[in-house]
Amino acid sequence: MEQAILDGVMKLLEEGVSLAELSIERIARTAGVGKATIYRRWSGKEELFVDVVRAAEPDDPELPGTSMRDDLVVLLEALRRRGLLSRSSAILHNVHAQMKSSPKIWAAYHASVIAPRREIGLQVLRRGRLNGELRADVDLELANDLLVGPMLTRTVMRPDADLHEGLAEEIVDTVLAGLRPVSSPDSGGRNVRVSSQTALVTPVTGTS
Repeated sequence: MEQAILDGVMKLLEEGVSLAELSIERIARTAGVGKATIYRRWSGKEELFVDVVRAAEPDDPELPGTSMRDDLVVLLEALRRRGLLSRSSAILHNVHAQMKSSPKIWAAYHASVIAPRREIGLQVLRRGRLNGELRADVDLELANDLLVGPMLTRTVMRPDADLHEGLAEEIVDTVLAGLRPVSSPDSGGRNVRVSSQTALVTPVTGTS
């Protein structure tokens, strides 16, 4: 029954019905169900519409957990694939555009889809920092923006930009090159701290 309702919404969108014109009554009629059936599952069309978009997008990936880098590559590759799908699907592209014009639906999509995805990326970075794969002084929110930003720029702001295979690896490796702990050639294998202001490398001692 739930799938029939989601399919009903997508059918209306494919027929050119705008988001503003969608109503629970019209969706129920198209899906062949009563309005009460829809309201038992969704509080309103905003919540329903978010699930329609999620169903049209690829599933979120399972992270390998082998390293911070590997997990980040998988997350960015999923973002690249969503970008490609949005480009190739006129319906999905139109849906995203309409969704951003509706503050209530965009807020619902952000809360249930975008924010959780962002938190997954932050969790990966936190683990990386604890494991020594990331410098201890790195601002994780900023690091996440640095990683996701280039892919979003190409998928949203530059729809004609190349989204080639291997782009996720290129972005992750480029960003991590500046965020990983740095070892001095003459430090004898000891951990070192790099001052971002002076660019001087000094040994890390047991005292602060």
